[in-house]
Amino acid sequence: MTRNTYHFCFLTLTLAGLAGCSSEPSVKPAAATPPDKIQGRAQILLTETAASDAALNAGGPSVYLIDGLHRYRLFFHKPFQMEAGQVYTAEGVNAQKAIDAIGDPDQGKNGYPLEASCTHVVKTAWPGLAFDVTDGYVNSLLARVKRYPARPVFLVTRIEPVAGTADAKKDKKDSGDEEKEDPKVSVPADKQSALLVEGPTTMNAPLWEPAGGTAKCKVVIDEQGKIEKLDSGSQLCETVPWSQFRYKPTVMGGHPIRVASEVAVHFDPHK
Repeated sequence: MTRNTYHFCFLTLTLAGLAGCSSEPSVKPAAATPPDKIQGRAQILLTETAASDAALNAGGPSVYLIDGLHRYRLFFHKPFQMEAGQVYTAEGVNAQKAIDAIGDPDQGKNGYPLEASCTHVVKTAWPGLAFDVTDGYVNSLLARVKRYPARPVFLVTRIEPVAGTADAKKDKKDSGDEEKEDPKVSVPADKQSALLVEGPTTMNAPLWEPAGGTAKCKVVIDEQGKIEKLDSGSQLCETVPWSQFRYKPTVMGGHPIRVASEVAVHFDPHK
């Protein structure tokens, strides 16, 4: 190898090495947040006719998915026809879950939810929309969550019916899941409390009710001692994980029965 050729090769390798050292390291893109998923039987309410309600379904009727004691208000950014009673699986963003994960840097000074949080939720669910369209959805979400902070709003990105559940009335009749009569026996709250086996009767206050307090919730308890239905109560009652409650069944005539009662749940002030 001649001296000139040697110098040329050495210079080439040196420059390549410097170029490699000076280049910025590659950065892997952040993994996309997986969508929330829910499944439930569709409930369509034609009685909710306010403009703010219609805005959640592109001008259509109010649509909910019912999953046991969970009731999700669906928010569509384009019209979608649903059949009452049909079971659907939906993907998207659970608004309150996302808002609570963001937190409240203003410590309640500007109310709940923050407009910035709602903007983040809408842009996460439906990126790339025109600014005025996004603003309209943000205002609709803000108004709904402010009005009913405990009732989850689900921004739908994908939804499809579950096969084999189209004939909802027939399904309910065949499975025995028909509407039950109200229980004929009421148990005082103190006596029902003595039958409690497990369940969180003390919880942390949510962001939208930072002062906390005690909520008195009227419920229906089934023959197995599980909460079957939340009858009434404050918005705080709707945040209680009722599926975690279990009581010793109330017995009458040697048989367990369904009862109506009241459960007091205390919410410690939000810190």
